[in-house]
Amino acid sequence: MNFELTLEYIDRIRSMIDEQDTAAIRNEMELLFAADIASILDELDTEHALSLFHLIETEPGAEILSMIENDQLKEFLKHFSSEEIARYVDHLDSDDAVDLLNEQPIRVREEVIALLNDREQARFILDLLHYDKDVAGGLMQKELVKAYSHWTVNECIEELRKQAEDVERVYAVYVVDENNILKGLLSLKRIVLANKLAKIESLYDQDIIFVETYRPAEEVADLMQRYDLDALPVVNVQGRLLGRITIDDIVDVITEQASSDTLAMAGLTGEVEEDDTVFKQIKARLPWLLVGMLGGILAAKFIGFFENDLKIIPAMAAFIPIIGSTGGNVGIQTSSIILQSLADKSGLDANVWTRLIKMVGVAFINGLIISAIVLGFNLLIGNDLRLAMVVSSALMSVVFVASVMGTITPLLLDKLGINPAVASGPFITTANDLLGYAIYFGMAHLFLDL
Repeated sequence: MNFELTLEYIDRIRSMIDEQDTAAIRNEMELLFAADIASILDELDTEHALSLFHLIETEPGAEILSMIENDQLKEFLKHFSSEEIARYVDHLDSDDAVDLLNEQPIRVREEVIALLNDREQARFILDLLHYDKDVAGGLMQKELVKAYSHWTVNECIEELRKQAEDVERVYAVYVVDENNILKGLLSLKRIVLANKLAKIESLYDQDIIFVETYRPAEEVADLMQRYDLDALPVVNVQGRLLGRITIDDIVDVITEQASSDTLAMAGLTGEVEEDDTVFKQIKARLPWLLVGMLGGILAAKFIGFFENDLKIIPAMAAFIPIIGSTGGNVGIQTSSIILQSLADKSGLDANVWTRLIKMVGVAFINGLIISAIVLGFNLLIGNDLRLAMVVSSALMSVVFVASVMGTITPLLLDKLGINPAVASGPFITTANDLLGYAIYFGMAHLFLDL
């Protein structure tokens, strides 16, 4: 079924909970995916969410917990005992279990690990807890299927059946030697088609892509995107196989990264959502609003220097918004293209001069078209020819300067190790406003005898 979360649906679920219609609630939840139920819990108040969740079986309940956002999960699990949390953790993949436990106080974390029935799961969790969440080690799960290179296909199939019981998704079999050093990868298709007595060492693909535990999450995401991987093996510095990273975890990384860049481009610092506290939203928004306000004050002060010019030719004031908005828009467009190439590592062979030459060509054509349209408009409404020429020439220059600024600024910030996405927000808009006004009034002084 296609699930649609509406206020009417939430009210219906809330009414069933109030009426304690257990059978109806369970029947309704059986029709939904874990992610859908997690969305419902997020819309309910704590009391109703807990009542609903406790009606769900432990195993699907564990999957639902893995779908809840960390901030909400932390608050939700405050109402659970360590014994209750342990029951759900027993059914989670090791990486999801670590994500859940990282949101708990140390005392609760240690109690839960001690209470786990699956002692292998406890060992996996302890192995993963010491990794930072933003590196490959913190993203990986310990559950995987591996085979020794000296085994036969028949031995591999038998072991595959045993190991696969604890692995939710089997993408391939990782081949290791006696020291657990990763040697290669064996696809399930090749196992099925191979002779049962054939040796694994004669079948596996040695050309395998892997990642070390210390590699940053962004690098892992780039590898999996570039090579279209469903899973990526993780090794230590000695090359020993420790775990794997699956595509669902990388989708989360890519989504968070894109969200962070989008917020930065909009002039928001840190991670902020619509339902965050007023203080948190103010803290995220205010810094760049102040930058924009400062830029506006500077622009107003700058325009004030030419107050006498505006008194002589009042029609000049009508074109100030066009100069400012055009420069800001061109700068944001250009920087967005540069940001995209930096994000997907495209155009790495192009140096700064190559990029600038290309942007100058685009700016020249765009500027020519924009200035021609504005010139025609001015002549059509009967404005002075000299003023029309000044406005058109200023627009041409503004498009050119904004394109250069939009190209250089992200590249410079990237070289300095600063998130270049911040360049596409209020910074470039404000800078281009000031430059645009300087060009406009400078040309007016040159050509209008002010």
